[in-house]
Amino acid sequence: MPARPIARRRLSVRLSPLSLIGCIAAGLWLGCMAIALTGWLLYRTLGPAPLAPVVNDLRQIIQPQPPVQTPEASNVMFEQYQQNLYQSEQQQRLDQARSNYRNLSNPTCQFWLQQDQNAPTDKSRANVLRFCN
Repeated sequence: MPARPIARRRLSVRLSPLSLIGCIAAGLWLGCMAIALTGWLLYRTLGPAPLAPVVNDLRQIIQPQPPVQTPEASNVMFEQYQQNLYQSEQQQRLDQARSNYRNLSNPTCQFWLQQDQNAPTDKSRANVLRFCN
C-alpha cells in the first residue's frame, strides 16, 4: 500500500490588536477583583478581633515601649539601692577592722571579730564596728 502524503492544514487565527488589548485588560480587571474579593472575605471571616493580638505583638516588636514605673516601684527600688549601699559600706568597714593590725592587741575587738566570724549577727557586726578601730 502506498503511503499517503500527509496534508498539513493551516490554522488561521485573526485577532485585531484592539480585541487583544481588550482581552488583556478584562483579564487584569477580573484578577484584581478576585484578589479584592478574597481579601474582603478573609477580613469578614476572621474579623478584626482575632487579629488584634497579632497586630499588638507586631507593634511591640517594631516599636518596644519602655516599662511604666509607678512612684511606688521607684521608691522600692531606691530603698533596695540604699540597703545595698549600706550593706556594702558595712562590709567594707568590717573588712578594714579585720585587716587592721592594731586590733590584734585589743581583746574585746578580737572576741567580737571571732563572734562575727563564727555566728554573724547584727549585734556582732555592730560590736565589731564599735570596739574595733
